[in-house]
Amino acid sequence: MLSFLSKLRGGMSAAEAVSKSAAGDLVVIDIREPGEVSVTGKAKGALAIPASDLKIKANPTHAGCHIALKSGKPVAVYCASGARSAMVTGLLKRLGHKEVHNIGGLGHWQRAGGAVTC
Repeated sequence: MLSFLSKLRGGMSAAEAVSKSAAGDLVVIDIREPGEVSVTGKAKGALAIPASDLKIKANPTHAGCHIALKSGKPVAVYCASGARSAMVTGLLKRLGHKEVHNIGGLGHWQRAGGAVTC
């Protein structure tokens, strides 16, 4: 359902994110806390950056920014259900990321055929 609503708003579906991530055309960020990631794993290729660390690790002008987030590539974020990731899309845009998508939760990624790693 979230994927369908995302498409209606002109966003990116989880299936599109899986495809674009595999092609290297998208940076995917898991914004859940480390304890959550350790229990369920994360999307293959995703950066694990808790929402509380995004102001530094996703800020291209900050020395602590993750190198992948300095590329200018579109960014997709997810959490457990899609609620927290919806809240951080605005922050990422304010930090200078031009194209940011909330793809929902890890379950949306998995249902779209995305692999999960530990």
